[in-house]
Amino acid sequence: MLDRLPFLVGLRYVRAKRRNHFISFISLTSMLGLMLGVAVLILVLSVMNGFDHELRTRILGMVPHTKIEAVDGLEDWQGLADKLTQRERVIGAAPYVEQQGMFSASGRNQGGLVTGIEPEWEDNVSILGDHMQRGSLDDLQPGEWNVVLGSALARNLGVGVGDRVTLLVPEASITPAGVFPRLKRFTVSGIFSVGAELDARLAYANIADMQTLARLGDEVGGLRLELDDLFAASSETQAIVNDLGDGYRGRDWTFTQGNLFQAIQMEKRMIGLLLTVIIAVAAFNIVSTLVMVVTDKRADIAILRTIGATPRSIMGIFIVQGMTIGVIGIAIGVAVGVLLALTVSDLIGWVESVFGIHFLDAGVYFISELPSQLRGSDVINIVAAAFGLTFLSTLYPAWRAARVQPADVLRYE
Repeated sequence: MLDRLPFLVGLRYVRAKRRNHFISFISLTSMLGLMLGVAVLILVLSVMNGFDHELRTRILGMVPHTKIEAVDGLEDWQGLADKLTQRERVIGAAPYVEQQGMFSASGRNQGGLVTGIEPEWEDNVSILGDHMQRGSLDDLQPGEWNVVLGSALARNLGVGVGDRVTLLVPEASITPAGVFPRLKRFTVSGIFSVGAELDARLAYANIADMQTLARLGDEVGGLRLELDDLFAASSETQAIVNDLGDGYRGRDWTFTQGNLFQAIQMEKRMIGLLLTVIIAVAAFNIVSTLVMVVTDKRADIAILRTIGATPRSIMGIFIVQGMTIGVIGIAIGVAVGVLLALTVSDLIGWVESVFGIHFLDAGVYFISELPSQLRGSDVINIVAAAFGLTFLSTLYPAWRAARVQPADVLRYE
């Protein structure tokens, strides 16, 4: 019987109506604090995971994991592509020609990066083909001077499929009449949207047309590679350059998007740390609750000691009581947090539609919708941290209860 004493008495203390209503209020506050802290932490980390996932699938789906270029120009790009795709980590390759320029249409101007691509090779390194709103990459045929624009770029220029746009490149052409900027008219054959800020600055044309515009002849700008692990891009790029020898250089995605990814990771860690403090505050409120319970139950503790309860059993009673409060709060918090994490995107969409507001502007943020991705590992870590803080908060009051001397208490009873 005495072996079960801590559980029986501890659970009874949780269920019993307290003579001191202030103790009950503090217990409820501690439970609600744990619930709120756990739920908010699960929700926030899920949203940060969503941002991280969108960064990987959208932005890094459009931005190549790594680029390999030849210093003196690359002509036999197909041979190099076959060679590089035999590497263990390289799962796709495609040629490209890049040209910075300014688009002009209907009196509107907008800067952008135009990439010349081989449409049949593009799916090897990009998700562009999966995000075409209108038109198709197959419309980018050599000599037709077609271009595919991002949705935000097309909107800023006020153009649609079938309209003409003029591309002005920062290079001059020398003619008998003088020096003129180089420009070319394109026909908009398609519009894509990935829901990111890339929609406002990227455009794609056929690689042969861009070679002609850039006067490269049969050369291409280089090869874009997709890797099986984007976090291995830096080391794999360096390994490829070392294997190819002099005359080649490489650049991976961390040069252009690395700061954004690191910022998201740092924010996730800092927000997680700050919200864990909320859980800690709620958990340590249990200390106040149990200290007052110990004071209120000194006579009960003395009687239990006189009938054979050990100091260890007395400690167990109050540890069980505190842990029960904590487990209830944590369990409710996990249920609420998981529910919110799974539905927050729909809830935000409903709020935006009802009140006519937009929380995320694609022109400012790299996505236009609030993402959420629930991970079981985050939930386990949060529960473990909350459980550990709750257990630590029960030790001091339980230790004080175990030090109560029956003779000192019963002397005045």
